[in-house]
Amino acid sequence: MQREKTKKKIGLSGEAMEDIAERLSKLENLYFPRALQPSSSSPSQRKSLLRDLLSRDLAVFLERYGTQLTFEELKKFEFMKDDYEINWHLNNLRSLISPTTKELRSRSKKIKNRRRAYMDRLICDGKYFSEDAMREREPYLHHEYLGKFQDPSGRRMARPGERWSETLMRRSEEAILVEKIRREQQRLGVAQRDWVGNEREQQEEEEEEEEEEEEEEDEDEDEERKETEDGESLVANGTSHPLGMLSENHDAFSNEQSATVRHTEGATLSAEEMQDRMDQFTHIMQQKFLSGEDHQHLDYSKIDEDETLDDHWLREARHDAEEKYFADV
Repeated sequence: MQREKTKKKIGLSGEAMEDIAERLSKLENLYFPRALQPSSSSPSQRKSLLRDLLSRDLAVFLERYGTQLTFEELKKFEFMKDDYEINWHLNNLRSLISPTTKELRSRSKKIKNRRRAYMDRLICDGKYFSEDAMREREPYLHHEYLGKFQDPSGRRMARPGERWSETLMRRSEEAILVEKIRREQQRLGVAQRDWVGNEREQQEEEEEEEEEEEEEEDEDEDEERKETEDGESLVANGTSHPLGMLSENHDAFSNEQSATVRHTEGATLSAEEMQDRMDQFTHIMQQKFLSGEDHQHLDYSKIDEDETLDDHWLREARHDAEEKYFADV
């Protein structure tokens, strides 16, 4: 009789095991060790495996499936709180379901540190926070900080070692990014003359105007040659030629051309200024990552629950402690 009472104390009631196993067996993608996966294809098989584990090892059950339990289901394990391992699992699971203010602050700090540690990995990798990758994620923001001061034609040119199919693919992707920027500019009410891509249309118009001007200049040169020939004959006869007027027109054109060059140069930033804007843009993108705004590109749940990232800060703490020790010696 005494042994029977002890047995009841160390195990869940049959009803509790039945209810828990029944509910969990209906969950999709429930974890099972690889060796048991062939035997867990149907709900009835999963229920049998869950009941077996509940009757054999409550600590392992809580470790595997504790996060799937409700607060009321966790209460059914309270009779085993004197067991250190089970009690640890219960406290940890309760803090996840209904955390205290202190636990929330601690978890927030832990998540922040893990994201920063993961960001350091991404920075070292050199891809996620490269200019091209950041521009792909935030094309309009990149345009405002850097793009409008860069030569857009460079993004369409073939790159060394690049196949023609790759160039075409990149141009197609570039067209999509430009369209995203234009839509954002339209949404924000940016004047149409300032929309990205218009500079190419303006360049084509300017090239057409230059061609027309060249044609007109050729015609003018033909006329000038004819007038010169006539002028030489007039000079031979003592008649003056209005060369001063031609010189004034040439000077006026040169002044106008210089003004255009100065205007273009005014919109160009120095290398130092561009680097400063690049640093600002990168800082904003890093803050967006830390605040969780990159959820479309990354799975934050994997980062926030990755305990291996805590090693980063343990190394940092040891390094700081060593530096302090040697500084005090």
